[in-house]
Amino acid sequence: MDKWDDLAALICMECGGKCCIEAKPPLTRKRIETLCEFGCPHDTIDSRHYKKLRTNGDGYCVMYHEHRCSIHGIKPETCIAGPFTFDVRNNAIEIYLKKESICPLVRYIKERSDVYERQYTLACANISTLVQHLPAQELQEILRIDEPETEKVAEIPLMGPIKA
Repeated sequence: MDKWDDLAALICMECGGKCCIEAKPPLTRKRIETLCEFGCPHDTIDSRHYKKLRTNGDGYCVMYHEHRCSIHGIKPETCIAGPFTFDVRNNAIEIYLKKESICPLVRYIKERSDVYERQYTLACANISTLVQHLPAQELQEILRIDEPETEKVAEIPLMGPIKA
């Protein structure tokens, strides 16, 4: 871990997990296997509409405990990508950055071009993996979810067809 990782972890803990409320991050088959190998109970996964982590009665992700992600090292691709998110249109993945009102990390990412580039690269890789490995029907369900307070920052071509 470097200083940026330490700072990011601190900012996330102070935030109160805004991105963990009603997040319902999508899960690829491989991510589900990894979670199960890690010991996550199978009932933490909700398969309605698309495979995702469940939320608790308070709306937080079932993996959010004591102001932090309990599966940080193996968390879903969209969680790794944060505060970047995505949409798919016209054979391209559109990359969006959440606004600071949603994620306090955004300010710090924007202030340091090296950190921005590192997180952006990580986000693009994880989002591309997710899009390529989700069944098309599940991806369509995910793309119906509105994500307000974001700004488009890039567009990357799809690498191959979307999985059927």
